Amino acid sequence: QVQLVESGGGLVQAGGSLRLSCAASGRAFGTYAMGWFRQAPGKEREFVGAISWNGGRTYYADSVKGRFTISRDNAKNTMYLQKNSLKPEDTAVYYCAANTASRRLQRANEYDYWGQGTQVTVSS
Repeated sequence: QVQLVESGGGLVQAGGSLRLSCAASGRAFGTYAMGWFRQAPGKEREFVGAISWNGGRTYYADSVKGRFTISRDNAKNTMYLQKNSLKPEDTAVYYCAANTASRRLQRANEYDYWGQGTQVTVSS
């Protein structure tokens, strides 16, 4: 079992920055990959990025590549999403998720555990 709690969401102006955190508990944090997803009103949940179990590999959606950075601190059982150059279209509820068995890190249905989500609103 893995429990995930996101934090760091809020309201920010376009062009600004925000850092989300995802605190994990339960199964040893350094043994599974993690991902970030987001869901805007009326839209499907979409992949934002993912990070391997040791942080050695990261993957990003084209829409955030070069603006968002995923990292993790296994000693602190925490994953981060640094978001720079934010745009109004980045407005969504952001979810972190744990992928304990699959290598398909871009598919939401491959993730076993999910956080409750944190709202990010980017004003123009």
